[in-house]
Amino acid sequence: MTTYYLSVKDMSKAKGPDPELSFEGIGPEKLASDIADAMRSDNLFQRWRAKQPEPDEVDPGLGVTDASASATGELSNDRTDVKLTTSLPMRIVKHRLNLLIGSSWELRDTR
Repeated sequence: MTTYYLSVKDMSKAKGPDPELSFEGIGPEKLASDIADAMRSDNLFQRWRAKQPEPDEVDPGLGVTDASASATGELSNDRTDVKLTTSLPMRIVKHRLNLLIGSSWELRDTR
């Protein structure tokens, strides 16, 4: 398991490029919950895949899940911090985060 320490400086910009796949909540707890759900389930991946020009050509490896993934979120002084613990590799985490919240996140540390 790897723990990813993420931060989002401006929650109002925590939106993915496709509104149908994007985070729609408010607050760090909802963000953490949606991130954890995106790692535990292939729902977000399947919705994204269906929107691709050639869905059958999408690498199925991008759809792997981690049923034990967990995340917590909290406000700090000038940002929202999210602690995500998962067995998924960074390439999968990055893909799902980009779908959910675009480029508004920053990886601060891993353990």
